[in-house]
Amino acid sequence: MDNLSDALKKLTIPAADRTEGSLEGCLDCLLQALAQNNTETSEKIQGSGILQLFANLLTPQASCTAKVANIIAEVAKNEFMRIPCVDAGLISPLVQLLNSKDQEVLLQTGRALGNICYDSHSLQAQLINMGVIPTLVKLLGIHCQNAALTEMCLVAFGNLAELESSKEQFASTNIAEELVKLFKKQIEHDKREMIFEVLAPLAENDAIKLQLVEAGLVECLLEIVQQKVDSNKEDDVAELKTASDLMVLLLLGDESMQKLFEGGKGSVFQRVLSWIPSNNHQLQLAGALAIANFARNDGNCIHMVDNGIVEKLMDLLDRHVEDGNVTVQHAALSALRNLAIPVVNKAKMLSAGVTETVLKFLKSEMPPVQFKLLGTLRMLIDAQEAAEQLGKNAKLVERLVEWCEAKEHAGVMGESNRLLSALIRHSKSKDVIKTIVQSGGIKHLVTMATSEHVIMQNEALVALALIAALELGPAEKDLTSAQLVQILHRLLADERSAPEIKYNSMVLICALMGSESLYKEVQDLAFLDVVSKLRSHENKSVAQQASLTEQRLTVES
Repeated sequence: MDNLSDALKKLTIPAADRTEGSLEGCLDCLLQALAQNNTETSEKIQGSGILQLFANLLTPQASCTAKVANIIAEVAKNEFMRIPCVDAGLISPLVQLLNSKDQEVLLQTGRALGNICYDSHSLQAQLINMGVIPTLVKLLGIHCQNAALTEMCLVAFGNLAELESSKEQFASTNIAEELVKLFKKQIEHDKREMIFEVLAPLAENDAIKLQLVEAGLVECLLEIVQQKVDSNKEDDVAELKTASDLMVLLLLGDESMQKLFEGGKGSVFQRVLSWIPSNNHQLQLAGALAIANFARNDGNCIHMVDNGIVEKLMDLLDRHVEDGNVTVQHAALSALRNLAIPVVNKAKMLSAGVTETVLKFLKSEMPPVQFKLLGTLRMLIDAQEAAEQLGKNAKLVERLVEWCEAKEHAGVMGESNRLLSALIRHSKSKDVIKTIVQSGGIKHLVTMATSEHVIMQNEALVALALIAALELGPAEKDLTSAQLVQILHRLLADERSAPEIKYNSMVLICALMGSESLYKEVQDLAFLDVVSKLRSHENKSVAQQASLTEQRLTVES
């Protein structure tokens, strides 16, 4: 029976003319040949046409089922054999076999399905539609003592969890409970790593996040952190990173985050706080990211600021000013930015010295850090005094003007423009406007008025109107060379401009009349025609402002 060609011939004999022993012998021969030269044997199997016969041999009661499934698993290791296996109609009988009680049949069936569907999202989606997820979760629960079967289930989960369509099905099973139970039993790094590889994609789903929290995963993760924090071994460092990253991911769900916050009294929240002053960069990073995630609603933010979290984050940033860790800087600034959103927190954070700490990172050349630095400052300067203090800081304003030209980093460019405008809008200060004029910031505010985002256009127009009202003389030259009047004419003539844009453009036109040269440009562009049309605008404020503007234009002319 060691002749492969003989075995293939015998397998094509009708089942009624074949003894069970001869079938077993043929299958053994195929397995042996596959072990010696898988690719060549697979080609011969494909050429012989026996794949079609395997579908009938995959029955729960047949004694050779496990061997047939094993052969399919082996041939499907070759990419060229996967489609022929599908065409031979093997998927459906294999899926049926996942209900078998025989552990060897289950193992080989799982391998066969995994190899056939390897790297094929469409085939994996087909398996999901055939309901394999609840079946495999059940198998994991029943056969958790069988290491090989457990591993097969984990590999399958890892592949299927990558598909978005699987998440809903996983969420309707007790996968969270089973994985946490399994995780608690594992001592070996490799086994835990396999479970982590399934947990990470699953934890992207909010419903599963909550299930994992309720199943006690967080406690397991905190324990790993505690065990590995002082180790320098490569495996331990990797596991610490995975555990703390997963912890942060669980906090991205609103319900799971709130459950762990427990009004700021939760033991998990307290443990995470203790990571921030640690000497381990990975823990500092995870701690700061966790705080940023806890700081996603006003109640949590107010509680954290009242309980000294700002000082902890400032201390952390101080440790990373010179040649600091960029990811830690970014995470700590993200947390400060979120904490600064509630109005009641702004004054407290200003008096704690947050702006001074944040400004230490002005020299950073890393766009992610620049972006968060700008966002944090913009959140803090609602108060006139703070806006004035920062707006007169020439170093800051010069850096902002430089970043307003960072075309390759749209986020940094946008935030710089918005902060420049906010400094003027909140300070209403001549000194701030002078500083911005001297640093060459005017042209950027004019460009910002043409932004595709209405909110940014509006912020720019309000800031420009304040410049025109408070300090038009020094800004006149820059406003002219930036073609502000032509831009305002375009905004008013464009039917797509939002009502608030039309309104603020007209307010700005009136303010510009104090300058002889700018007023001449207004006259040359026949603004009266555009403005008079707006008197019948459906928005009352726009219509009223159009009447006022028309009067001013008529009187002046």
